[in-house]
Amino acid sequence: MSLLTNTEIEEQIRDLDGWKIEGEKLVKEYQFIDFYNALSFVVKLGVEAEKLNHHPEILIHSYNKVKITTTTHEEGGITELDTRLADRLERI
Repeated sequence: MSLLTNTEIEEQIRDLDGWKIEGEKLVKEYQFIDFYNALSFVVKLGVEAEKLNHHPEILIHSYNKVKITTTTHEEGGITELDTRLADRLERI
């Protein structure tokens, strides 16, 4: 899978609220009402990541926040796998 240009990435994530490009990664922070909902989201995220065989960095902090960072390490940046994962997470 080949790297996307910043223009291609922005086009693919324009309807995905809160996702942004940070260097060679796509990043979003979610905030939930409590720890239970944050953890439930992470479990659902894990299922979707497994289906794509594409695994993001996941940080749970402040008891109710989840920060997702995704990149395609083999390619050294953002590919369609990353934007596809972001799209699936928005559907959870």
